[in-house]
Amino acid sequence: MTAPLPNDGETTNRRRAALFVSPFLAVALVNLVTLLGWGMDPLWAFAILPPILFFTVLGWIAFRAGVGDRSADGRR
Repeated sequence: MTAPLPNDGETTNRRRAALFVSPFLAVALVNLVTLLGWGMDPLWAFAILPPILFFTVLGWIAFRAGVGDRSADGRR
């Protein structure tokens, strides 16, 4: 088992949430650029942008709130 990340307050939670969500956002934006590069109509390519941003923000909120900080038996 690994030790939990140190929690120095709200700033640490925000940074950790951004760190955990950034790979999803990067892959999604690369996908968007690839679709535009293939010559797809920009309207259809940008139609996937709202779900990307929604799930990124949802993940950021979840990780900032502490999802995954508790063990299976409820202890920290």
